[in-house]
This record gives sequence, C-alpha cells and structure tokens, in this order.
Amino acid sequence: MTGAGRAFHFLVNPASGGGKAPAAAVPVARLLRDAGARVEVTYSTGPVACADLARASAARGDVVVAVGGDGMLASVAGPVVDADGVLGVVPCGRGNDFARMLGLPDQPADLARLLLEGVPERVDVLDVGGRTVLGSVYAGVDSLASEIVDRSQRLPRSVQYPYAALRSVLAFTPACFTVEVDGERREEEAYTVVVANSGYYGAGMHVAPDASLTDGLLDVVVVGAASKLRLVRSMPKLYAGTHVDLDEVTVLRGNDVRLSAQRPLTAYGDGERLTPLPLTVSVRPAALSVLR
Repeated sequence: MTGAGRAFHFLVNPASGGGKAPAAAVPVARLLRDAGARVEVTYSTGPVACADLARASAARGDVVVAVGGDGMLASVAGPVVDADGVLGVVPCGRGNDFARMLGLPDQPADLARLLLEGVPERVDVLDVGGRTVLGSVYAGVDSLASEIVDRSQRLPRSVQYPYAALRSVLAFTPACFTVEVDGERREEEAYTVVVANSGYYGAGMHVAPDASLTDGLLDVVVVGAASKLRLVRSMPKLYAGTHVDLDEVTVLRGNDVRLSAQRPLTAYGDGERLTPLPLTVSVRPAALSVLR
C-alpha cells in the first residue's frame, strides 16, 4: 500500500536530540495528513510501553514510524519484526547511525515523500538472545565510550561522541577476547570486538565499511592491541572507514558469533546496554521491512 492509503503511527521519544524530537515529528505528520493519510502520534512513556504500541500498530497494518535516534529504533524494531510490520524512521537522535546506513533524508518534505511513496525493503537484523539489534553489538573500549556518552549530556551533541571516544581509549586496557565465528575460534588481545550488521556506529564512525544490510552476513571487526598514541592518531581513519587497512585491525565474516572475554565486560548494542559477556549474536536475514 502506498500514498494516502497508508496509515502511520508515530512513536516519539520526547528526549531524543536534546528534546527536538516532537518538533521533528510535527511537520512530517502534517504533510502526511495533508496528503490524505491517517496519522496517529504518541509520545513515548518508556521502552516497554513503546514496544507494546509498536507491536499493536504493526499488527493492525500501520506503518510504525520511530521518531528519535538509535535508542528509539531499538525499542520498536523487535516488535515490528515479530509482527511482520513495516518500519519508518524520522531520524532526530544523537547518533542516527541506522538512518545513515539506510541513506534517509533529513528534511521534512523528503521524509514525508519517502513515507508516502517508499517501497518497503527487507533488511537483516541481529539477534542477541532473542533481542533484536539493528546496527551493531560491541564490547570493549566502545562499551566504555557508550557509558561516557550517557554521562555527557551537558556537552554539545557534536562533541559528545568524539569526547567519549578519546576518554575511553585513554582509560581502557586491552582485554583477551575469544571470538568464535561460525565455529572457527580465535583468541585476540584487543581493544574492542564489533559485530556489525550496519556499517556505522558512534555518530558516523564507519566501523564496518563493507557491511551490508542485505547480505545475510555479520562483519566482525577486531581492533587489536596497540599503543594508545597510535590508536588516538588513527581515530580519523575510523570515520573514513580506512582503519580496516591497519595491521591491528582484523575483519571476519559469518552468520553466528560467540564472544567472551577473560575479564568482566558488558556488551552494548546501538548505544544501549545489553548484557555482560559471554554472548552469541546471530543474523536474521531479511527479517525487517523498512521504508527507505
């Protein structure tokens, strides 16, 4: 179904983008209504309520539109997948990395046109113990960076992620990881292991430049032990995606990944705290239908 025949349920995280999400939702919703579409807007009261609303809306055939950042997408993606519904995105969070991977526009008129006329496309998702993650799962220095970002709300949005990346590199000591990809096991002394479906994380870092949302594979990026100075100097390469050419970086590919470490570490997924290691990540090919 396309155009005015579509019905939309906007789920808005009022805190996203420093409180800018409601203002981002209004012009897009107005344009959709002007085109004859039915639009319902709900402001989130928390992840559980948001997930329940997403599940019910997807089940009755509405396009579930997540208005916020990657955290908001994390709340609604699983229920939409479970209901075999369709997801739309109005990106207005701090990172917007999944929207970046999808190549979504950021202007209200362009977003409204996409929601009205876009064709749903099937993309892969990650499964972590029954929990759906869209972008990537990681443990190590970037877990610490995610914790620092959560504590850095008073900083300007543009510097939160670079600040957290620098602080975490200076504070983190490499850990001994065991990485098992499709049954092939290896041990690595590393700063981090990233299991990626999407190429981007950390507000634009191109951590897995060859990752695809439609290839049915996970890209596993292992950043091995190196001097802190070398790591700091290499940070610009992370945004360009050229860090994978460094000797310390290894990229593996497969369908199922088991990750553990010799010391306690907590895994994060798309900026959200998941679970302490060990964990298993699997790809669910073409599990999510999304407008892009």
